[in-house]
Amino acid sequence: MTACRTEVRTICRACGHGGCGIYVAVEDGEPVKILPDREHPVSKGYTCKKAHGFLELQTHPDRLLYPMQRVGERGEGKWRRLSWDEALSIVADKLNQIKAESGAEAVVFGHGTGRDFHRFVYRVANLYGSPNVLTPGHMCYLPRIAICKVMGMDIPLCDYDNKPQCVVAWGSNHLISNPDENKGINLAKTLTGGAKLIVIDPRGSKLANKADIWLRLRPATDSALAMGMMHVIVKEGLYDHDFVSKYTTGFEQLKERLEKFPPDVVEQITWAPKEKIIQAARLYATTKPAALQWGVGVEQNVNCVDADRALVYLVALTGNLDVPGGNVIFGLPPGLPRAKFAMFDQLPDEQRRKLLGGDKYKLGASINRITPHVVWDAIESGDPYPVRALVVFASNQLMARENANRVYDTLKKVEFFVATDIFKTPTTELADVVLPAATWLENDNIADYWKVHGYIFPRLKAVEPRGEAWPDHIILNELGKKLGFKDEFWETYEESLDFILEPAGLTWEEFREMPYLRNEPEFRKHEKYGFNSASGKLDFYLKQYEEWGYDPLPDFVEPPESPEREEEFVSRYPVVLTTGHRIFNYFGSELRQSGYLRKSHPDPLIEIHPELAKSKAIEDGDWVWVETPRGRVRLRAKLFDGIDPRVVSAEFGWWFPEKGAPDYGWNESNINVLTMDGPPLDPGMGATNLKGLMCNIEKA
Repeated sequence: MTACRTEVRTICRACGHGGCGIYVAVEDGEPVKILPDREHPVSKGYTCKKAHGFLELQTHPDRLLYPMQRVGERGEGKWRRLSWDEALSIVADKLNQIKAESGAEAVVFGHGTGRDFHRFVYRVANLYGSPNVLTPGHMCYLPRIAICKVMGMDIPLCDYDNKPQCVVAWGSNHLISNPDENKGINLAKTLTGGAKLIVIDPRGSKLANKADIWLRLRPATDSALAMGMMHVIVKEGLYDHDFVSKYTTGFEQLKERLEKFPPDVVEQITWAPKEKIIQAARLYATTKPAALQWGVGVEQNVNCVDADRALVYLVALTGNLDVPGGNVIFGLPPGLPRAKFAMFDQLPDEQRRKLLGGDKYKLGASINRITPHVVWDAIESGDPYPVRALVVFASNQLMARENANRVYDTLKKVEFFVATDIFKTPTTELADVVLPAATWLENDNIADYWKVHGYIFPRLKAVEPRGEAWPDHIILNELGKKLGFKDEFWETYEESLDFILEPAGLTWEEFREMPYLRNEPEFRKHEKYGFNSASGKLDFYLKQYEEWGYDPLPDFVEPPESPEREEEFVSRYPVVLTTGHRIFNYFGSELRQSGYLRKSHPDPLIEIHPELAKSKAIEDGDWVWVETPRGRVRLRAKLFDGIDPRVVSAEFGWWFPEKGAPDYGWNESNINVLTMDGPPLDPGMGATNLKGLMCNIEKA
């Protein structure tokens, strides 16, 4: 009998960024092949191996297929199967009990990177009354959203469609990472068209090899380098005088601050040669138009927000803000009610003021984000109040959160822990209730609804969910009803999509037949509307930051662990450690179950310069111990001359599904065993230090 084959046009979600247009070939109810959508306006026919690798995971034996409740102690691997009604009733009853006894703030909700159901997480949390939602956002993308909001705008993105003549790839290996709004194919096409390329990255890469100028800086010194480039541009009069005089305030204060960062000083801080700093500044400032693409690498250290705002100022000073081929503020598709859906206005002011860490990390509080250590503090010590429950969706906390040993101890201690995931993980093994989620191939959704590139797309279900798995948004919709908010949720999930699309004059049934909905870009909006700031202009001197008690101008401070520390510390931990460079086969801690993806990248790697390796008698492929004050892990050495001999770069997210429950080898090669979660952190956002730590490395 001939198999019945269909092709479903949809949007890939095999990685946390998602957003690539594909067709899924389905035979007899199973996905069998991924095909590129060459008409997709963002991905332009690009697909990656993660999408193809995901196919085998649909039927993987470690998939969670039924709601379960823990029996016995945490980590023993003993469970009993529940019905959905029973599972949601257990969760809702416990959460409402905690709310009655300790207040809604005693429950922390959470989700992982780029989850396109997070609108439901916030809707549930805000209606329930908890201000606390734990995400990776404190050091991943959201700092730039938050500081741009203070500046009176949304984040400015690269406008590749209007042919930049120069691209600065700053802390973003774009061809590998394919970040949220722009896929690597757009940069590749731009470079093929002859654009100049400046790469700023501690690591060499294929992208760095293509660069006209590559600045190999010391990890966590991005803000100093940005200030140094601005110093050159201002001193040499290469900035856009008209833009600065008409549309900005605080230029003289910024100019004075830049005096701290002449190229020779910046060379000492960053280890980047001053001649190359000057060349890069001149090339970027004099090539029109130019686009600056920066990645989360600049945000994962104590200088997080200073780096973000310094890069926005670089864009503005050079006249590349909101111009074709520069960095453009694209805006949302017409009328989509993101804040309205999340119901932030339903959270009482009294509860809002209870946001964990909100009194200290005020920039994070301005967009309702928290840094993880404040949650662990509240669980461990009850300061400033006890946290009794965690309800987490699509986040393998033991792998994703900093200072993983502390996370493990805290997850074992918290009174009630609910985990929702597609697969069994080290984190689900510690939960009291585990809820099985459907994959992106198994549900309808509005793709890219959370992004700011001006598009949304219909993501169409290709196959039916396996077992009794539900999409996360349906789980949250039904949990919201169980918690007592039936009138604020929907009888069917499709009705919630109609609610989102209503201002655009569409229903889900109509939108699912469309290729996309787009907000047509408008350029140089500041000339018509100014900026949404108190001054109506782009402020280099941020008075809001000053009122919060922070430095109103960007600066640089040494990371808490650095070669500048006391001699005794540096002698014990002499090597700079940077973590989390992108791995093409995986996204964070995801997809390690795939035999197809593991075959070409089976082990956790750490990049070591041959000179450092020789001094430690380490050869390529050796297993090595890497140690920081938090602990040690075992990684496989990859000798690599594209990194400074004083620096090593370790991969992120490694655990071993094949080792099985209950621990899956979560602490053997997990680089977050070595990272720090506590102060000193970025003062406004609470971003944690994942770059620029210090370590020792020895052959295992």
